[in-house]
Amino acid sequence: MIGKEGRVTGRIGPGLVGEVMIAVRGGAEAFYAHPLDPRDEIGVGSIVVVVEYHPPRTVYVAPALSR
Repeated sequence: MIGKEGRVTGRIGPGLVGEVMIAVRGGAEAFYAHPLDPRDEIGVGSIVVVVEYHPPRTVYVAPALSR
């Protein structure tokens, strides 16, 4: 799970539990998402990378680097 990219479907930010969709097992699954840096705000539609994974459904994410 760590290192996978996902798309934000529910805003992530301070005091918020956001949501990201991540490709898993041939489909896409929703995960609760928190920002790795608690000051970050990440908007819907942004691409993020998973930095920490806490089973079964929680991830800590950071904005993906632009390609």
